Amino acid sequence: MKNLHTIALSAAALVMVANLAGCAGMSTQGRNTVIGAGLGAAGGAAATGGSPLGTVGGAAVGGLIGHEISKPNK
Repeated sequence: MKNLHTIALSAAALVMVANLAGCAGMSTQGRNTVIGAGLGAAGGAAATGGSPLGTVGGAAVGGLIGHEISKPNK
């Protein structure tokens, strides 16, 4: 079971890196939203022991924080 967990984490990291490479043409706010969602998903999964609800919740909160942090000042 430990090997499966390691493989899943490695695959998730690889997908994250591939997605970030596709962010080259994105705005700073869009890129920060994606990064926040990825980090939030990882944090939510770690905090809840891999629960799907924790992963999705973490992604939502992380994406929202990443989006709000890089809002342009008006």
